[in-house]
Amino acid sequence: MRILITGAAGFLGSHLCDRLLGDGHEIIGMDNFITGNPDNIAHLAASDKFSFYKRDVSNYIFVPGKVDAILHFASPASPNPLSKSGYFNLPIQTMKAGALGTHNCLGIARANNARFLLASTSEIYGDPEVHPQAETYPGNVDPVGERAVYDEAKRFAESLTMAYHRFHGVNTSIVRIFNTYGPRMDMEDGRALPNLLKQALLGQPLTVYGNGSQTRSFCFVDDLIDGIVKLLYSNEHKPVNIGNPVEMSVLQFAEAINRITGNPGGITYMENARSARDPQRRRPDITRAQEILNWEPKVDLEEGIRRTIPFFKQKLGLA
Repeated sequence: MRILITGAAGFLGSHLCDRLLGDGHEIIGMDNFITGNPDNIAHLAASDKFSFYKRDVSNYIFVPGKVDAILHFASPASPNPLSKSGYFNLPIQTMKAGALGTHNCLGIARANNARFLLASTSEIYGDPEVHPQAETYPGNVDPVGERAVYDEAKRFAESLTMAYHRFHGVNTSIVRIFNTYGPRMDMEDGRALPNLLKQALLGQPLTVYGNGSQTRSFCFVDDLIDGIVKLLYSNEHKPVNIGNPVEMSVLQFAEAINRITGNPGGITYMENARSARDPQRRRPDITRAQEILNWEPKVDLEEGIRRTIPFFKQKLGLA
């Protein structure tokens, strides 16, 4: 196939480029580098099956020639309020990527009779009152809260995607992505893993907010990409959760990172200054992914962390 990937220079987009090129497809990458990193796709420049356009998907986009599939992954995604590339500091761009960007990409899919895959997120469930979260759960999101620009951008994008499927017959799919980690992730994106792993490799105490009882489920990037590709190749139209259902507290996670890295720094506790809308529990129900895609994660946490460490060491100048 000839496949357009928006957000191609991002953490997940670049891994998708690698995987789909490896599967023999021709890839058209698109990114405006607001949050994507050119280094993530630099190794693809020599490939005769990879081309790249620097574009903002919120504006009109044109791709010459026939396109067989579009994977829309362009969006700020970092919850770090201190990051210039996080959605707290790019609120309008985030909403535009979810609204106008999704609309533009769906237009290309309709014009080309192409498969469209939307990268949605577990954030659409908000701070969930149902646990674990199945695709049938409508979520608990504050539309005017601090995190709303990302949550609501993705919720709107899902609604628009289904509207194009129902009204125009576009061959659409939606992946709801849960916490993912691995090489090429932004070390400053504010999530638990990059924060803690960076501290551990520097020999520092790991910062745990509150008592560390809030939970997350961590999926290694290779597993996630495998699930996304299986969804792309399927005929499924309704949302599918892709993530790791193994849930642990942030404190347990910090203790595991100290053990795996051999960090003697221990753990320090800080007052939880995060928004009250920051989800306290997060675990995917992956029943649909298992039944429809025959997918479940294979890489356990220790193996995933060990496969991520070289990238972090290189970025920290420790390699």
